[in-house]
Amino acid sequence: MKRQLFLGISLCLLLSVLNVKAQSSYPCPTIKFVSPYPPGGTTDILARMLAPGIAKQLGTNVIVENKGGASSNIGTEYVANSASDGCTLLLGNNTGVVINQNLYKLRINPSKDLAAVAEVASVPLVLYVNASVPANTLGELVELIKNNPGKYSYASGGSGSPQHLMAEMLKLEKQLDLTHIPYRGQGPAMADVLAGQVPIAFETTTTIAAQISSGRIRVLATTGAVRPKNFPNVPTMKELGYSSFVIENWYGVFVAAKTPSVLISRLNKAINATMKEPEVAASLNKMGSSDVAGTPEQFTQFINREIPYWESLVKRTGATVD
Repeated sequence: MKRQLFLGISLCLLLSVLNVKAQSSYPCPTIKFVSPYPPGGTTDILARMLAPGIAKQLGTNVIVENKGGASSNIGTEYVANSASDGCTLLLGNNTGVVINQNLYKLRINPSKDLAAVAEVASVPLVLYVNASVPANTLGELVELIKNNPGKYSYASGGSGSPQHLMAEMLKLEKQLDLTHIPYRGQGPAMADVLAGQVPIAFETTTTIAAQISSGRIRVLATTGAVRPKNFPNVPTMKELGYSSFVIENWYGVFVAAKTPSVLISRLNKAINATMKEPEVAASLNKMGSSDVAGTPEQFTQFINREIPYWESLVKRTGATVD
């Protein structure tokens, strides 16, 4: 009897070990999660926010790697050229996946060489200035720039970013003489605006929220259709008469094209489950992100609708790589 009991317990332990091993195989013990920007920006924040949950859901390790440069093209290309095994993920956004193909001679076609997994966030931008800029409203800022042609510049995280294009739209609509200063990511761009090296920028509500209390910057307007929850006292540009300035910066997870659909489905479920975790959901809400959880197919359809919009906007503004 004891021998049978011992064998039964041993068999249960063996099956338990094998089950844990099966759950943790994913198909790889470690996932490389690429943020195509330097640390400090929204993309990097989201990748590091999601990584622990994805690791828990899949029973594997998830390591975030920053591969910044060329307005996210370096990191995006890296993932597009990776093995189609679901073990290398990209935290991409509308810049690298949709906009850049209209500005750069890319060695990849993001629309064909990447497969959409899940949208994870969509947040409006804010127009903000260094506290030393003598303007408390968008109207005052426009007048200030008009009265001082060639004096003012604006920062962006790179040519082709929504932040860059929103500033170019403002220049076009109000005929402003405003110089573009591109950076290797929103983190470095924001750092120089905070330091007063560059006076003006658009930024996502995500990364700018923590800087409001510093007193070093002043937020003048947001680009959402409605005022975001984390900036309830800041008017939208639409409220101020800029009806075409209603955009959000979206972010999502991608893998190399030809990754098996079964793996994409598993990743999608793991990411959506992570986004529902109370701590992650609270952080996304604090960022002012819209609820974007959905299937890979829904995300793909959304991207396909975005492509002509941003292509048209690049042509309209005449934006170029600086």
